[in-house]
Amino acid sequence: MGHTTATIKLHAADLSGSRQVELLVDTSSIYAWVARPLLEELSIKPSTVRNFRTIDGRTLKREVGEALMEYANERATRMIVFAEEGDAQVLGVDALEGLGLEVDPVTRELRKTDALLAL
Repeated sequence: MGHTTATIKLHAADLSGSRQVELLVDTSSIYAWVARPLLEELSIKPSTVRNFRTIDGRTLKREVGEALMEYANERATRMIVFAEEGDAQVLGVDALEGLGLEVDPVTRELRKTDALLAL
């Protein structure tokens, strides 16, 4: 089995600039995790602190904020975790859904998808 990565464009809080970052697509993660220095460079500010439980049972506290993300000409403002040294940089399901994306199970590539509506 291989991994799926995506090159996401993150926009500065005031839209004055942007940076591309390659993230590992992780469908077991809710949020996107991006290195703190990159978020700070884009003037993206944390708004709260959340607890995250690791697979080995530890609890980590991380700052969380909002960032405008772009992929394949789709933009969405999503929650983003300020990843610290040693944390992986990942694209979680919240960002995937916000950008209208899913992982193709055969090719392991991202593809656009329709939003689901429950009536």
